[in-house]
Amino acid sequence: MAKQTETSPQTLARIGGVLYLLIIVTGLFGEMFVRGKLVVSGDATATASNITASQVLWRVGVAGDLIMHVCDIPLMLIFYVLLRPVHKTLALLGVLFNLVQTAALVAFKLNLLVALFLLGSADYLKALEPRQLNALMYLFIKADGYGFGIGLIFFGCACLVFGYLIRKSGYLPRTIGVLMQIAGVCYLTNSFALLLAPTVADAMFPAILIPAFIGELSFCLWLLVKGVNVPKWEERAAGT
Repeated sequence: MAKQTETSPQTLARIGGVLYLLIIVTGLFGEMFVRGKLVVSGDATATASNITASQVLWRVGVAGDLIMHVCDIPLMLIFYVLLRPVHKTLALLGVLFNLVQTAALVAFKLNLLVALFLLGSADYLKALEPRQLNALMYLFIKADGYGFGIGLIFFGCACLVFGYLIRKSGYLPRTIGVLMQIAGVCYLTNSFALLLAPTVADAMFPAILIPAFIGELSFCLWLLVKGVNVPKWEERAAGT
């Protein structure tokens, strides 16, 4: 039987960089160019009018979010393979935190579809007044926003774990590890502020997430352009 050839860590790093970049791009598209464009804060009627006039864009935004989460799965596997030489158990812990985040965000995407359904023309919707339908629609969109915050609690924990492993690896820059851990702290701060003190969260947003964006983008670009120090990776892997 032929021996199975392992994919090189450098190849995995480059694939991971591509996946990470796709996740960042699709995530920004959904937040900034779909929901950021169509959702009017505090105004259910205006939001309903915008979504009704741009239903295809709204659906494309949801589809883009799901593509992002599909990319999450192979990226988690790549993170595990690249970081397990440092500490296998912690690498698995980071993946588990990340997996819970992805599962939660996928489930909460249903809120965005329900919001669209409420703006339809089905006969059963006639049981409610237009203002009531708009209010319900806006409520489901708001629930998605809180669901996003809940998911980021788990992703913040994943960033802390992955950042620690990157710092200790010796084959990825310590600076990237520090930036990822700062990202984790920012995500946790933003999410718990959203749950415990929404007015504080509103005051901090979006500034609180800028360091997180810098950390994730730095890691993404490093994987894409530089990858890992293969000899040092192999040295750590041989010792596990």
